Amino acid sequence: MAEIRSDFVGIKSPNPFWLASAPPTDKEYNVRRAYQAGWGGVVWKTLGLDPHIVNVNGPRYGVVYGADRRVLGLNNIELITDRPLQVNLDEIKAVKRDWPDRALVVSLMVPCEEHCWTEILAKVEDTGADGIELNFGCPHGMSERGMGSAVGQVPDYIEMVTRWCKAATRMPVIVKLTPNITDIRYPARAAKKGGADAVSLINTVSSITSVNLDTFSPEPSIDGKGSHGGYCGPAVKPIALNMVADIARDPETAGLPISGIGGVTTWRDAAEFMALGAGNVQVCTAAMTYGFKVVQEMISGLKLWMDDKGHADLAAFTGRAVPNVTDWQYLNLNYVTKARIDQSACIQCGRCFAACEDTSHQAIAMRVEGGGRVFEVIDAECVACNLCVNVCPVENCITMERLPAGTVDPRTGRVVSDRHEDWRTHPNNPGRVAAE
Repeated sequence: MAEIRSDFVGIKSPNPFWLASAPPTDKEYNVRRAYQAGWGGVVWKTLGLDPHIVNVNGPRYGVVYGADRRVLGLNNIELITDRPLQVNLDEIKAVKRDWPDRALVVSLMVPCEEHCWTEILAKVEDTGADGIELNFGCPHGMSERGMGSAVGQVPDYIEMVTRWCKAATRMPVIVKLTPNITDIRYPARAAKKGGADAVSLINTVSSITSVNLDTFSPEPSIDGKGSHGGYCGPAVKPIALNMVADIARDPETAGLPISGIGGVTTWRDAAEFMALGAGNVQVCTAAMTYGFKVVQEMISGLKLWMDDKGHADLAAFTGRAVPNVTDWQYLNLNYVTKARIDQSACIQCGRCFAACEDTSHQAIAMRVEGGGRVFEVIDAECVACNLCVNVCPVENCITMERLPAGTVDPRTGRVVSDRHEDWRTHPNNPGRVAAE
C-alpha cells in the first residue's frame, strides 16, 4: 500500500494525522490512548506559566447541529490547561520516552515578555519533546489577557515572539495562526520573517453559536451569562482551506511548511488540505465527536485513495492543487456548461425546479407526462450556476455538460471557444484595466 509516513519540519511520525492542541491532548492518559489508537502525533494542550488558570465548571461547549443531529460546529470557552505546569512536563517526558516514534509537539502561551518565553522553553526542551507550537490563535479568555489572538492579530508581535523562541531553543518552532484577521498572509509573512519553521492554521473562529430564548443568554451559559468562544469543526473547513491556500500561493511565504487545521473529519478532508499545500493535518472535533479510533478510518481511507490514484507517498500529491487556485480575473470566460438531467435517475421531487424558478434563472421547465412530472433544462436561460446540482438529493442525477468549441451559447449568442482570455482586459468587462 501507499507510504504515508510523515516528516514535517524534521518531526517524524508514522502518518500525517496529529491531534490538535485541545481537550483531547490535556493529559498523559489521553495521549497514550491516542497513540494506541493510531494517531501519528499530538500537540499537547497549551501550557503557560500562570499557576492560577481557572476554567469554568459549568458547560464549556456550544454546538451547531445538522438536520440529522450530526455535529457541524463546536464552540468552546475553555482556557489553556489548568493543570500544574510541572505535572504536564513530567507527563510529556514519560510519554515521549515510551513512544519515541510518535510526534509530540507542545503548545505554549505566555505573556509577551522575552524572559517568560525563555523560561518555559527551557522547561519544555528538557522533556525531549519534538517541537513547540506558539498559540497565537485562541480568541477567548486568554486574548483578553494580551495573549492568544491578541498576539496573532499583530504581525509585529508574531515576528518578535517567534524570533525570541528561535533564539532560545533547538526545537522546531511552529506558529499557530488565528483566522480572526482580515488577511492571513500578513501574520504568515511575519512568522516567516521571525524564523518560524512552519505555521499551523486555523485556530478557532470567534463566535456565539446560539442564544437561549428562555434565559436570553448565549450558549454555553454560566449562571445566566455567556461569552464568545472559539468555533471549530466541519463548518470551518472552507475558511481553513482558503487560508491555507492563501499562504501556499503567496510568493512571500512560498515554501513555508503548513500544518492544516480546521474541520478535518475524514481522509478526504486531509487529502484536500494537503493538496492545497499542508504537510500534515491536525484534528480535534472529529476525535471529540467519534473518539480516538476515528483515525483508523482516516489512515485506511487515505491509503486506499492513494493506491487507487497511484500516489506512492504523501509528496506525490502535496501541493498539487496550489497552481490551480487563482484570482477571479484569470478564470476562463470561454468555458461554457449547461445543466443536464438524467431522467432515469430523477425521482420527480421538483427541488431543482423550485430552486431555479424562485431563486435563480427560471431555466428548468416542468411538464406533466404519464401521470408524473418531467423536468427539463432550458439552455437559453441556463447560466450554469449549478444550484440545481447542489439541491438535487440524487447524486449524479443532474450534471454539468461542457459545450464544445464552436457551438453558439443560446443564452448569449456568443460562439464558445477553448481560448482562455484574461478577464481583466476582456472587452466585455466594463471595469477592465490595462494589462501589466
